[in-house]
Amino acid sequence: MLASVVALVIAPFGMFVGSRQRPVPAGGTTPAIVAAQAGCSPTVPNGQTPPGERPSADHHGNGALWTALWTDGTVVFRPGGPGFVLTDGALQMKFPWWLGVRGSLTINGRRLDAPAPPLRTRLPSGYGDSGFHATSLIFPTPGCWEVTGRVGEVSLTFVVVVVKIGEGPVQNGLPPGTAQQRLQPARPHRRVRRS
Repeated sequence: MLASVVALVIAPFGMFVGSRQRPVPAGGTTPAIVAAQAGCSPTVPNGQTPPGERPSADHHGNGALWTALWTDGTVVFRPGGPGFVLTDGALQMKFPWWLGVRGSLTINGRRLDAPAPPLRTRLPSGYGDSGFHATSLIFPTPGCWEVTGRVGEVSLTFVVVVVKIGEGPVQNGLPPGTAQQRLQPARPHRRVRRS
């Protein structure tokens, strides 16, 4: 039962752990991806699988913390692909984490190849202090990013290349900016008095 719940939670990540689906365009890498990878040494997943999960080459961990990475270390945001382009232009991708130690998960990140604001995260509450955690990493810009997850004194660090192709994916099926416009409160209607 737990395995099926975890499978349902992972599916929205746009990255299907253990499968061969990738956010890279069919037919291999594009010139934009190759250019972005130059000068960055992304982390190759080490295949260490969290306890209770199916083995996958995409898993990356150290015996206390685990996540799932793309095989070539490149996170691609493209039209029709996984992830979201937020209204401020930042790029949001869901990342699963597994905690083998008890405590609160924190995630920090910094761009290595150019100045940029720090990585932002979404860490939903309700997952407890160990086991599976669904998170989102929010990259302010494309580039070479170092990400560190930490629980107490235990940490796991990896490097990814973040690439945006074209306009990137749309948020909730809407063009960029539309979601924010639709979430703004409606203007109150003025009553017109008839005499």
